[in-house]
Amino acid sequence: MERFIFLTFDGVSRGAIYAAFALALVLIWRAARVVNFAQGAMAVSTAYAAYMIADSNGSYLLGFAVALAFGLVIGAVVERGLMRFVGHANPLNDVIVALGLVLFLTAVIGMIFGGEYRAANHPFRTSAIEIGGVPLMTQYDLFIWGAVTTVVVGLALLFTRTAVGLRMRAAAFAPEVSRLLGVNVGRMLTLGWALAALVGAMAGVLIVPTELGLHPHAMDVVFASAFTAAVVGGLDSPVGAVVGGIVVGLVLSYVSGYLGAALTPIAVLVVLLAVLLLRPGGIFSSVRARAV
Repeated sequence: MERFIFLTFDGVSRGAIYAAFALALVLIWRAARVVNFAQGAMAVSTAYAAYMIADSNGSYLLGFAVALAFGLVIGAVVERGLMRFVGHANPLNDVIVALGLVLFLTAVIGMIFGGEYRAANHPFRTSAIEIGGVPLMTQYDLFIWGAVTTVVVGLALLFTRTAVGLRMRAAAFAPEVSRLLGVNVGRMLTLGWALAALVGAMAGVLIVPTELGLHPHAMDVVFASAFTAAVVGGLDSPVGAVVGGIVVGLVLSYVSGYLGAALTPIAVLVVLLAVLLLRPGGIFSSVRARAV
């Protein structure tokens, strides 16, 4: 029973990171109807920036802040300098360009930092906090929950309580009508990409210490898990991204804890296939799809 409780808390912590990553995918999908397959490579680049700063001055929080700022910048640059000029008549165009961006970013990272794994130290103590003699969580788990919760609540307030959030939602759901009403749809789209890249950067920095470390391809498996989480919840649902992330995190934690870590990629594939077969739109998909 103690093992099950520990794996549950560990799964929720991992799931929170997947939820943040899935939320980044959902933000771009809602804004541009594009699955950003370069999200993982973009997150890797921000993670390298974060740990370069942390190693140079010993401040993890400063590196964390730099990663978020770099995420904002790289998201805006990718949308303004690349994705805006892609013809969206064929959905494959966006996929091909995103995959090309993945190859470009991983190649640049490899040329600058090399292809070997770099250790990423935990910023907090790794000893588990025990309650009733049962190890439940670490200080880093608490930091993960706090960071992800802050971002989720902040985005919820942005989209429901601010004029900018209202414009972003209007630009995503009805761009032509929004233009007639004076909304700068292009600017809202850039902001959406920037926010999505910020959330992805946060997820990347958070997950690196829990995995093997920094590597140009460090986010490949993470992206697969996050994409599964987004599909589980529904690509149009931010709430679904959070729930899907927790579900995927729990599944991976139980499979790794009871059956072995080697089976976790298969578990991700099984979950993805099950959702696509039983409910292709995701658990939180609406009955009526919005027009593109």
